[in-house]
Amino acid sequence: KDFDLTKRVIKEGHTLALHGYQHKYDRIYQSEQIYHKNLDKLRDLFFDKYGVWCTVSRFPGGSSNTVSKYNPGVMTSLTKKLHGWGYHYFDWNVDSCDAGGARNAQDTFSHFRSGLKKGRANVVLMHDFGGNDKTINALDRMIKYGKAKGYTFLPITASTGEVHHPVNN
Repeated sequence: KDFDLTKRVIKEGHTLALHGYQHKYDRIYQSEQIYHKNLDKLRDLFFDKYGVWCTVSRFPGGSSNTVSKYNPGVMTSLTKKLHGWGYHYFDWNVDSCDAGGARNAQDTFSHFRSGLKKGRANVVLMHDFGGNDKTINALDRMIKYGKAKGYTFLPITASTGEVHHPVNN
């Protein structure tokens, strides 16, 4: 909905990645075909609107989600087929808990800090939903902390080593 913000994301050199056109678990995980169409619809919209061909994605709920259990095996199938459809998927290995357990910016920062590990690519899960002041108010501190500890912040691209969870369905 926020096309100006999306333009800014692109202009500032961030990766425009896909999460799906819609986020309704009971719809998108009904079948491989429905999930594929959901992803393609957003990819095509981004290409038509911005001229950017997106191949980087994250499954709603992550590849380890259990919200898709009503369709047994759908995540196992999707994780095996995504590369063949031309996509790269990423999970996370650091959870800021901004959509779950974190009550405030300090909690979000603490989860981020405790999840970081030297010697690996740290992929941090954060959310940009409306009113998520926890992340907004922790982000500057996260970046400063990471840089002070020798971490670098880079956009995820199709050539970035993928971080995957164990699939639970």
